[in-house]
Amino acid sequence: MSDSKYGAILLRNQLKELLKNPVDGFSVGLVDDSDIYKWNVMIEGPADTPYEGGFFPAILDFPKEYPSKPPKMTFTTKGFWHPNVHSDGKVCISILHEAKEDQFNQQEKMSEKWRPILGVEAVLLSVVSLLSDPNFESPANIDASVMLKKDPKEYRKKIRQLVRRSQDAL
Repeated sequence: MSDSKYGAILLRNQLKELLKNPVDGFSVGLVDDSDIYKWNVMIEGPADTPYEGGFFPAILDFPKEYPSKPPKMTFTTKGFWHPNVHSDGKVCISILHEAKEDQFNQQEKMSEKWRPILGVEAVLLSVVSLLSDPNFESPANIDASVMLKKDPKEYRKKIRQLVRRSQDAL
């Protein structure tokens, strides 16, 4: 069986399981029923964080080499603001990085990076957790990181506006 067929079967099984037994904090579905490699994700803002009450859509894009290579996740909410999310919405978290040496990112441990044994649920739970606990050692959005450290009150205000916008979009 080719890697891409195995990946497609694995993704179908994981989607089926997540639809049958939903996990608190997110929901999933396909962007297009004919493409198992592109998923719609709705992340719920975690309780006791500035993101609480928000609903943040994202796309989870799986490579044809899945599970050998990690998916990419991008928030589609305009202006999503978080130290570990690029301005274009792309999520920067170790679990979504290939397990190979990176000369520009020495603080990231290989054990924290993508491994084929990890599933979609682990990825999404890690992203939900990241909203509660940003990684300041490797910020993707320097401005958000600086604001959260130096002016947490202003950061919280900005996130609460984002939450209200996300609620209005429903």
